[in-house]
Amino acid sequence: MVSYKELGLVNSRELFKKAMEGGYAIPAFNFNNMEQLQAIISACVETKSPVILQVSSGARKYANQTLLRYMAQGAVEFAKELGYPIPIVLHLDHGDSFELCKSCIEFGFSSVMIDGSHLPYDENVALTKKVVDYAHQFDVTVEGELGVLAGIEDDVKAEHHTYTDPAQVVDFVSRTGVDSLAISIGTSHGAYKFKPEQCTIDENGRLVPPPLRFDILKEVEKRIPGFPIVLHGASSVPQEYVDEINRYGGKLKDSIGVPEEQLREAAKSAVCKINIDSDGRLAMTAAVRRVLWTQPAEFDPRKYLGPARDELKKLYMHKTQNVLGSAGKA
Repeated sequence: MVSYKELGLVNSRELFKKAMEGGYAIPAFNFNNMEQLQAIISACVETKSPVILQVSSGARKYANQTLLRYMAQGAVEFAKELGYPIPIVLHLDHGDSFELCKSCIEFGFSSVMIDGSHLPYDENVALTKKVVDYAHQFDVTVEGELGVLAGIEDDVKAEHHTYTDPAQVVDFVSRTGVDSLAISIGTSHGAYKFKPEQCTIDENGRLVPPPLRFDILKEVEKRIPGFPIVLHGASSVPQEYVDEINRYGGKLKDSIGVPEEQLREAAKSAVCKINIDSDGRLAMTAAVRRVLWTQPAEFDPRKYLGPARDELKKLYMHKTQNVLGSAGKA
């Protein structure tokens, strides 16, 4: 058993409290490798933003749980080396079983998500409570989910949205004891969040997705005032990255994300954690494709992963400063 406190990490409890009081959201950036981690930490140190390092079950298999533990510890030391020791949370994204959550806690995660949203309601409650009861023994915070987000992200796949029912939130929170709640208000996993037929077309010929269901968010806030809310599937899918990927041989068609102004509005509410994964993938892929397309003789991974890391850092700094409002809050 490794305590996250030994690694220099923190849980999300105080970060969420400060975020709700301050009208901003903590960035939750997914990572799988060293370059992503370097970009996240350097961007958040430079902007003085707290950060949640997210690891999906797929990323955990890819990177190895032991390496991840030391990478998280290294991230803490890296932030100190850069001159500003920001608060860092290591969080399991979309844990789908008690065993997975338990294992992550034992390997030094400071926060876990148990996603029972695909289960019947009472089974979701029972599974979430089981994880909470175990995690709280070690002061690890737990995120639950009500409602289902459509889309694909690693091992998480769903064909259709099921919006969160505000009538269930009081019962769910009180029976499970969760520390935060992910809700479904129209965000979606992946780079293809909306079908073209769901969208309108703006004056530039771009597809504009339907607005988020802020009415559901407001009703949830009313029923559980002061309770931390989480948005998943909140990448904005910047079209400049999509265009660059396609320019250099990619085939991304009708990839549509959540407008950043809607995320900024959400961050001023009880939404105190916003998950961003696909945007980072797009930024990294665009940079790698650009180098390999324009410099076909290049074969040194540092020469294409280095620019990818730099592009990621630029993206993450933009998110903390202009979208989530977390810059200067560490």
